[in-house]
Amino acid sequence: MAIKKKFPYRAALVACNGSCHANQETKCQYGCIGCGKCVENCKFDAIFLNENGVAQLIEEKCIACGKCVRECPQNIIHIHACDNFIVVKCSNKDKGKDARSVCPVSCLGCGICERICTAEAVHVVDNCAVIQEEYCLGCGMCAVKCPRNVILDKRGVLT
Repeated sequence: MAIKKKFPYRAALVACNGSCHANQETKCQYGCIGCGKCVENCKFDAIFLNENGVAQLIEEKCIACGKCVRECPQNIIHIHACDNFIVVKCSNKDKGKDARSVCPVSCLGCGICERICTAEAVHVVDNCAVIQEEYCLGCGMCAVKCPRNVILDKRGVLT
């Protein structure tokens, strides 16, 4: 089924990279729990559970209807602007050492991203980086400097 997206193009984003599922002994209480509610409620087959049991999105299929956002019990799915390629793939609110013990690539809230951003688009809120898309220039300096690779360039240019 062909889907016509509205401009400006928006899609859902799962703010969890799923690495905490690789270590089943300790689970992130803020990450994707793999319940599948988002998958069940997506009429466009734009979201699926990947090999780690974590929700993953196919942006080209997503029309940003928001059903997955409303259904997610962890509140880790957000609607974002597709032209903003710099995203934070973590929702962990634990402080440094606690976050590190749960997930090998969780945000520690170190603030490097916040200090490096010349547009003042990145802020650490509850020990996790948050990007204000309306201010982000897409330069990717926050992604380059992130010591845990939590901030990603979806284009793959800065990897």
